[in-house]
Amino acid sequence: MSKEDDKINVWGARVHNLKNIDVEIPRNSLTVITGLSGSGKSSLAFDTIFAEGQRRYIETFSAYARNFLGGMERPDVDKITGLSPVISIEQKTTNKNPRSTVGTTTEIYDFLRLLYARAGTAYSYATGEKMVKYTEEKVLEMIRTDYAGKKIFILAPVVRSRKGHYRELFESMRRKGYLYMRVDGEVKEVTRGMKVDRYRNHDIEVVVDKLQVRDKDEERLRKSLAVAMKQGDGLIMVLDKDTDNVKYYSRRLMCPTTGISYSDPAPNNFSFNSPQGACQRCKGLGVVNEIDLDKVIPDRTCSIRDGAIVPLGKYKNQMIFWQIEAILVKYECDLKTRVCDIPDEALSEILNGSLENVRISKDLVHTSSDYFVAFDGVIKYLQSVIENDDSASGQKWADQFLAMRCCPDCHGQRLNKEALSYKIWDKNIAELAEMDISELSEWFAEVGEHIDERQRHIAEEIVKEIRTRINFLLDVGLDYLSLNRQSASLSGGEGQRIRLATQIGSQLVNVLYILDEPSIGLHQRDNDKLINSLKELRDIGNTVIVVEHDKDMMLSADYIVDIGPMAGRKGGEVVFEGTPAEMMKRDTVTARYLSGAMRIEIPKKRRDGNGRSLWLRGAVGNNLKDVDVEFPLGKLIVVTGVSGSGKSTLINETLQPILSRHFYRSLKEPMPYGSVEGIEYIDKVINVDQSPLGRTPRSNPATYTGVFSDIRSLYVSLPEAKIRGYKPGRFSFNVKGGRCEACGGNGYRTIEMNFLPDVMVPCEVCHGKRYNRETLEVRYKGKSIADVLDMTINQAVEFFSNVPDILRKIKTIQDVGLGYIKLGQPSTTLSGGESQRVKLATELSKKDTGKTLYILDEPTTGLHFEDIRILMDVLQKLVDRGNTVIIIEHNLDVIKLADHIIDMGPEGGRGGGMILSSGTPEEVACSTKGYTPAFLMKELKEDA
Repeated sequence: MSKEDDKINVWGARVHNLKNIDVEIPRNSLTVITGLSGSGKSSLAFDTIFAEGQRRYIETFSAYARNFLGGMERPDVDKITGLSPVISIEQKTTNKNPRSTVGTTTEIYDFLRLLYARAGTAYSYATGEKMVKYTEEKVLEMIRTDYAGKKIFILAPVVRSRKGHYRELFESMRRKGYLYMRVDGEVKEVTRGMKVDRYRNHDIEVVVDKLQVRDKDEERLRKSLAVAMKQGDGLIMVLDKDTDNVKYYSRRLMCPTTGISYSDPAPNNFSFNSPQGACQRCKGLGVVNEIDLDKVIPDRTCSIRDGAIVPLGKYKNQMIFWQIEAILVKYECDLKTRVCDIPDEALSEILNGSLENVRISKDLVHTSSDYFVAFDGVIKYLQSVIENDDSASGQKWADQFLAMRCCPDCHGQRLNKEALSYKIWDKNIAELAEMDISELSEWFAEVGEHIDERQRHIAEEIVKEIRTRINFLLDVGLDYLSLNRQSASLSGGEGQRIRLATQIGSQLVNVLYILDEPSIGLHQRDNDKLINSLKELRDIGNTVIVVEHDKDMMLSADYIVDIGPMAGRKGGEVVFEGTPAEMMKRDTVTARYLSGAMRIEIPKKRRDGNGRSLWLRGAVGNNLKDVDVEFPLGKLIVVTGVSGSGKSTLINETLQPILSRHFYRSLKEPMPYGSVEGIEYIDKVINVDQSPLGRTPRSNPATYTGVFSDIRSLYVSLPEAKIRGYKPGRFSFNVKGGRCEACGGNGYRTIEMNFLPDVMVPCEVCHGKRYNRETLEVRYKGKSIADVLDMTINQAVEFFSNVPDILRKIKTIQDVGLGYIKLGQPSTTLSGGESQRVKLATELSKKDTGKTLYILDEPTTGLHFEDIRILMDVLQKLVDRGNTVIIIEHNLDVIKLADHIIDMGPEGGRGGGMILSSGTPEEVACSTKGYTPAFLMKELKEDA
């Protein structure tokens, strides 16, 4: 390999804010690309290097194939050499499909399905007995032994517990020459036109032969068995004529007592994504949507006439109210009776329907006589609306009466009862999927000692594959997850580490891996595991590029590329590239934080709070172990602990839904808990998460924060706009009037290129300005509305310095460190951390009462040390105004700034869910429980 091939060289990169930079990255190394948020890290790693690698791969396909795949735009770069096949492992690609789980993503569940299909032991779901399976020869031998000299009937079951009149079946069998059939336990002669009660369940068997079991009749017995096996689809019954006892025999797996038979197992029989394996009730989801009676009748002191049954509303002169009134009359009540005074039987009839037809009085319907109608009940009525009304408004209306419940048939295990009846070492496949990874690892380490020789021989290779994949998950610190955990419920960092574990397992070499902040959501304890996993990827012959801010990751890297010096227009340059040791001697912002020359200062005094507290008692959701926790108000509270210890369950799944339901009537159900106290001391709760501001490029910081309305009002008030009679809608690019109609206010047009990628070209009419000529002629300080949207926040702060309403909103965006983004920047191009800070700025610009509770989940995601300092200054100001801020975080720079810490653990998953210690950072650092105190003590000593 030549010297040139040892490196990935990028020349003249100009994507987004990159300033024509040249970068050199050594191959087969662990390289960290770092820098402030918005400096251009992702533009270099993902939008330049990865985009070019992907484009080159797609260009190897035929033009015909590219037509279906869609093409890739060539990144704005002069040249890239030394590029290997490239794989990107980002955070945003977690599958939101409820059918995607940790087990399906890692393929461990696929191997489990194979294991149970080939080595599982079947048991009867009716009796729990081990299922049996016979050959025809074995059946013949058993009948000759068990029934020697006895008179028997050989029966072939054709109907098993099903409704119907079966007239055609009886006629078909009569024509085939079968003169007798056993119907519901009674042998009957088949006659023309014979049928049974169509509304009852029936068991019907064909009498194939009647004979006495003797040696001389062996051939006849053999032929009859073959015919019966064919008619009964592998299952036959033998009836002893004298005792009336029945025995079952089957070529397939069969319960020896009840005759229940299973088809031969295949991997699909154990898949909840396949009709063969999925529970029929919940279709393999494990949960069902059911009508919640507490939402249908929330106030039982109210009468039905006054609207106690919310879906029906107040009394109307309609059939359903007549029917309800007719039912109530039977129980000596009426529509004015309070629901709590109506007998339970009457209420059950109203909700679930009446077994008898309801008598409607002639006085109600103004007819000559009473008449009778069937009444299916309010719940059936609601379900019919849900099934028949597909409109968004109809579904929204129905959703308010629904609650997600565990499936009553499979109890959340997703599979049908046949699949759940196969066991290995007394465990079915769903029970293994419920174990956390560490418990599953222990189970597989011991399973070989508890299965027979045949199973061990079959399972050996499958178990080896499973254990390998489990070990990779353990290596990246995901021991607390279970295989049935939904992918949608994983954090970005967890999803990324799962894909990382999958890639390590693939054992590819000469690949370029690019990762986006894999340390997110990881406690300091688990950081070393992650770094070792990345080094393992490198050591087998790959190049690993990590976009990262974590100090440990940087110091462990072979090579660092620092992008800066600042963000946005002032970034996009390479301020350093070299080894970590060389970087420590430089004077960049990152280097100063790494060397300790700059640090986030610990406050001299911790706040005392306002003396009041919010208490959550008896929280038991997921792995929480009956937790009682105090949140002292008027403080900066940090909830920390190892990954999977229960932080998100406590805050995001329990506390926040309780408060949202109290203040905003949110429909989200909180996890189970006992009680909450002190809710009267706060007046609202605000969850500042990292979800996108909007789903379309039309959404941007200006529209989200509401400042765009103020800007449009300013332009409407200008003399030129008044002369022309312009209204605020004139300055919106989302409605007709002032926008450019050639591009619909997008600013660009999409040209389809068939098998080449679609090309976005600036609109030839407005040249990307989004507005028509007349609108752009209205100017403020010489700038049109389009010019304002193209300004960065920093420029806009100067420009609107004399307009207080606008200045207040955009100044807060600048204060959270986002001065580099543009007012009109599409929200789809903002990172999760940037979106979160725009939301925070929006809340900051509102007038608060000093009694607000803010909840932030890992706000340091995507943030450089300097950005964290700026963000924490903003949050400290919020608390200084009397508000309470709760942050879920692992970052020690945030933890050490807290007034109050709640440390959870000690482990993840089943080993967590407890409060280990709480108090000031200094108090928690002195604790002997869990892993956080040791790391915190070290951080506090370094800052002392």
